[in-house]
Amino acid sequence: MSNATRPAPATSETAPAEVEVTIWSLEQTSPSDLRPAAAPAGDVRIVCALTPLPEFSRFLYAAVGGDIRWTDRLGLSYAQWQEILGRPAAETWVAYENGTPAGFIELDPQEDGVVEIAYFGLIPAFRGRRIGGHLLSYGVARAWDLAERHEGRAATTRVWLHTCSDDGPHAMDNYLRRGFRLFDTRTEREADVEAPGPWPGAYPSPTA
Repeated sequence: MSNATRPAPATSETAPAEVEVTIWSLEQTSPSDLRPAAAPAGDVRIVCALTPLPEFSRFLYAAVGGDIRWTDRLGLSYAQWQEILGRPAAETWVAYENGTPAGFIELDPQEDGVVEIAYFGLIPAFRGRRIGGHLLSYGVARAWDLAERHEGRAATTRVWLHTCSDDGPHAMDNYLRRGFRLFDTRTEREADVEAPGPWPGAYPSPTA
């Protein structure tokens, strides 16, 4: 590449601002590790999204993660979403309250009977109402019995996930209460981006 076309080096004026993010990895290694939460009051149902649909999954992703800076999937193409949702034995379980989607948990089957909780969370309007503990409990139970629904899948031997300091203040406590154990902690530098929301300005500021 010639000097004429080489991009200018980043400077303090052009480099994006960064923040330090702490990432915690947690696991369960036996179905007996799971400590279920009590079901919330009211009409709350959890249903598996049996038809892989990028439009619906992207809606859930943006609505749940829009205020906590979930951005890694926002730029994916339709085909890339289809590939994620079409992985063998992958499942998305959706919580509904009074018929309205409230949150979801996505199971990512891996090798040797390992299942990752790839994504989990609630739409902001449904947080703090005891739905999260119930949804996590139900989803983890489905991770442990995943092989019963998918022929040829090895029995689950480990369920794991990671959370970070960008997630809600009650996320870590929910995981620990459900029987997950911490096995790794690390810090990374990430671009300091604004929370994208399902659309700009969707969520009021905490002081509003």
